[in-house]
Amino acid sequence: MTHIRSPIVSVLGHVDHGKSSVLDAIRDTNILATEAGAITQAIGASIVPAEVLQKKCGPLLEKLGVKLTIPGLLFIDTPGHAAFTSLRKRGGNLADIAVVVVDINEGFKPQTIEAIEILRAAKTPFIIVANKIDNITGFRVDATQPILGSIARQDAKIQQIIETKMYEIVGQLHEHFGLTSERFDRVSDFTSQVAIIPISALKQAGISEVLMVLGALAQKYLEKNLLLDESGPAKGTILEVKTEQGLGKTMDVIIYNGTLNVNDTVVFGGLDNAIITKVKAMFEPAPLSEMRDSKSAYTPVKQVVAATGVKLSCPDSEDIISGMPLVSCEKTPEAIEQASRYVQEQVDAVLVETKEKGIIIKADNIGSLEALHVLLHEKGIHVRKAGVGPISKKDITEAESNYEEDPLTAIILGFNIPQAPSSDRVKVITSNIIYHLIDQFEEWRNDEEKKLIAQKLEGLTKPAKIEVLANCIFRQSNPCVLGVEIIEGTLRTGMQLIKANGNKLSFIKEIQLNKENVKEVGKGKQVAVAIPNVTAGRQVHEGDIIYSDVSPPDYREFKKNANLLSGEEKELLKEIAEIKRKEDPFWGK
Repeated sequence: MTHIRSPIVSVLGHVDHGKSSVLDAIRDTNILATEAGAITQAIGASIVPAEVLQKKCGPLLEKLGVKLTIPGLLFIDTPGHAAFTSLRKRGGNLADIAVVVVDINEGFKPQTIEAIEILRAAKTPFIIVANKIDNITGFRVDATQPILGSIARQDAKIQQIIETKMYEIVGQLHEHFGLTSERFDRVSDFTSQVAIIPISALKQAGISEVLMVLGALAQKYLEKNLLLDESGPAKGTILEVKTEQGLGKTMDVIIYNGTLNVNDTVVFGGLDNAIITKVKAMFEPAPLSEMRDSKSAYTPVKQVVAATGVKLSCPDSEDIISGMPLVSCEKTPEAIEQASRYVQEQVDAVLVETKEKGIIIKADNIGSLEALHVLLHEKGIHVRKAGVGPISKKDITEAESNYEEDPLTAIILGFNIPQAPSSDRVKVITSNIIYHLIDQFEEWRNDEEKKLIAQKLEGLTKPAKIEVLANCIFRQSNPCVLGVEIIEGTLRTGMQLIKANGNKLSFIKEIQLNKENVKEVGKGKQVAVAIPNVTAGRQVHEGDIIYSDVSPPDYREFKKNANLLSGEEKELLKEIAEIKRKEDPFWGK
């Protein structure tokens, strides 16, 4: 039998911008008070039934002429780093629609941008909830009024501040993503504009509008995606795996399609192979409760129908990890084989291992791994291998094998996993925030790139300009020994020389500084130089200006990496090029 399931809604945003408070306001619960540091530590899900939606936003829906036909909303509560917004189902993102919570007083933060990047990569529609409107000095909250009515009752100055802050968010959406957006009541086309809803989660003002927009959008634009055959096999994604007293290892899962029964055969995705087991028991949370809350009421059930969140107890589940797909099937070998292929195709799409050049990434679970992979791909960073779990000796060995071919790929990025030591040839960076991880990687890569280029430039003939000092011809020839001052650049032994008129001289055989032999010397120093095959008074004279003879390939290499040169070095190279081009107009081009 075909019916419309509840839309799945992910809620995400920057730490401290009020994501959990928004969910609390929707549920009329206080999960926030149980969280360490008031930050969500694990993901969960909450069911908001249709009758609650009707109670909270019925009058608003009536004004729009919308009659709810969806059975409710299923909220996935994700960590602030947004990793689990990438939880997948076959052919798309698990979430049908998303809520991005932004502190209206602070605007976009790096995690806000990260979250929207993941949503856009997954093509998940979203709305912006501009929270903490009550923190605007002078704002008087009236939770009995619709949020627009409450705003209209503020002083003109406060209304202007709100408008300004709203349009700062509009500007940030356009600046970072090229998206057009508007306050929800001014949106003319929800398919091309992002709706922004000002709220106070703490005072429960604007929550009805959030539910109204989510319900109306899902029903109007996503209805085809919400159709399912409840008689078909169950398909789902594991949110969290944990050990509970009396139950052992359990899985909090989202079932997004079909029906699941106790004793059904289920196939979970695994790191190496599919895991085949059966449903021993199922527990369903009470409406408006939170699956993570240990005090939530759970009821044993024999059957669940999508879309819903449910706790599963299965034998032989030791190797099951969060983020993995699952599907139920008949007990026949053929059906189990087909289901195993189905889930492993989804896993293999994330657990990348190719011969392509690239870095190695690890994460604590498959959802986190995919989020990291998505953002790296968006930045054009290639991944050679991606895996779940701590960094192993094998990972280090594989990263070392990258070093000879490309040292910039001899690195392992670890998300939400323990730090492992770096080695001489392998850099290891770990973090529990994706954008920190990527920022640190890009900083390391830029630094290493500069070091590698500097090493490469080290072997080139550097630009140098010297003047032969008066009364400092110490030996006329075999070799000629002169006293010189370095006017610009760096003088080195072995360096070929030319005069200001372009005539070639010989090379620097030796350099003495304070009667000590040195290999190179910089600007401002006065040294004695030995130049073979040159006679003072013929090829060189007191007061002559002499330059290093830079070859065309060396000149082009310097020009390509001009950012590593000082302003004086750039000007000196220009002087040398002008001298050389008097004889050859195309020199160095």
